Amino acid sequence: MSEIRLLRDAVAQLIHDGDIVAFEGFTHLIPFAAAHEVIRQGITDLTLVRMTPDVIYDQLIGAGLVKKLVFSWGGNPGVGSLHRFRDAVENGWPRPLEIDEHSHAGMANRYVAGASGLPFAVLRGYRGTDLVERTNTVSTIACPFTGEELAAVAALNPDVTVIHAQQADRDGNVQLWGLTGVQKEAALAAKRVLVTVEEIVDRLTLRPGGVVLPSWVVTAVAEVPGGAHPSYATGYSIRDNDFYQAWDRISRDRQTFTGWVDDHILRTEEASAR
Repeated sequence: MSEIRLLRDAVAQLIHDGDIVAFEGFTHLIPFAAAHEVIRQGITDLTLVRMTPDVIYDQLIGAGLVKKLVFSWGGNPGVGSLHRFRDAVENGWPRPLEIDEHSHAGMANRYVAGASGLPFAVLRGYRGTDLVERTNTVSTIACPFTGEELAAVAALNPDVTVIHAQQADRDGNVQLWGLTGVQKEAALAAKRVLVTVEEIVDRLTLRPGGVVLPSWVVTAVAEVPGGAHPSYATGYSIRDNDFYQAWDRISRDRQTFTGWVDDHILRTEEASAR
């Protein structure tokens, strides 16, 4: 059964140096507040996993906490590059970054395999790309029924999956709705699961199309209103487009970036940077 905790306590207890951590969320419900708490606590040597690493991972990489990134596509959505990510890959600043790049379909299937307790997943994909030459987590397999050659991708089982959701009840059951990505699969694949939520309610009201994670899936819940900012939470907040535009300028320069981290993360206990 999941426990309701303060965010700082949940992060300290669930995320450790050297862990494989997935911060998942698609367009909205991106768990920025939890990532900022990781930065405050200086949890390092992380392998980060995410289907679409954007600003949240630019911040963690720029803070020097990440040794490896497992991902598919990376960028500042609608704006451009992730400059801290790029600086780490091209110049090794603030530390060298190992990358393991996949397609979206490959990453989704890796989570599904992990959630299913299987060692790998099979899909049609990767043909015509050089991704297979750059990773040891993609191979080929012959279909035992047709002989067709298919791609096989190794399962993903993060030590910790972190997501943001709209609601949890007092027993630790979680519900999220709106655009959903692979949060459910990433949670089911992980050893430990931390969910930050907009609010804790006495009882969940089930919604058509909503994703419910029962309390036995979730290790800890933390109530963090605004915990997805600058992304949004459907029904609770809107996307801060100005922040994403501003991030391009903030992240281009190392000194400007480190100053922003000092001012908006390290010196504040707010749930998210405003």
